[in-house]
Amino acid sequence: MTEVSHPRRALVVIDVQNEYESGGLRIQYPPVADSLRNIGRAIDAAHTAGIPVIVVQQSSPTDAPLFATGSHGWELHAVVASRPREHYLRKALPSAFAGTGLGEWLQSHAIDTLAVVGYMTHNCNDTTIKHAFDAGLQVEFLMDASGSVPYANRAGAATAEEIHRVFAVVEQSRYAAVMTTDEWVAHLAHGTTPERDTIHASHQRALARLVVAA
Repeated sequence: MTEVSHPRRALVVIDVQNEYESGGLRIQYPPVADSLRNIGRAIDAAHTAGIPVIVVQQSSPTDAPLFATGSHGWELHAVVASRPREHYLRKALPSAFAGTGLGEWLQSHAIDTLAVVGYMTHNCNDTTIKHAFDAGLQVEFLMDASGSVPYANRAGAATAEEIHRVFAVVEQSRYAAVMTTDEWVAHLAHGTTPERDTIHASHQRALARLVVAA
């Protein structure tokens, strides 16, 4: 993708709902209190910079075990519910683009850069980031304003920290500029461009690390 010198950003806040703090999918890494605080900071910084904020809410049938529409777990967390937004949409699938009209909204507002916060790093954030990348958008991912849970299944097991870290590394390799909330706020304040990377360069650095370790 072509680098955007003067980005027209939007901040998409994905699925910041009670389910991830006090429900059945409590975020374990980074600590959920930390990521919630950074999500609030990102929203406030976006408003200060005149960047539109898009709030996304995962919705499932009323008898679903998670995100059952109308339940406490389904409701937006107070960090998001208490703050203003420019656009709101519900989704039923992982990507914030799938069946929501998000792509059309971004196009109608001439947005070329999408900053992503919310939950979870490896699920809805990852699919949204790659959907945006494939649509030709520049993407920014605030890694400390997101989070993961651990998994165990027939393929193996991984901690929340492992999942979050590995997905952040993969996003940075091509799909997004990955940074902290502090770094993102600084880029907004100074008009600077976040560092992006390539698969080839990321791979070459990893090989160099192996040589040094040997």
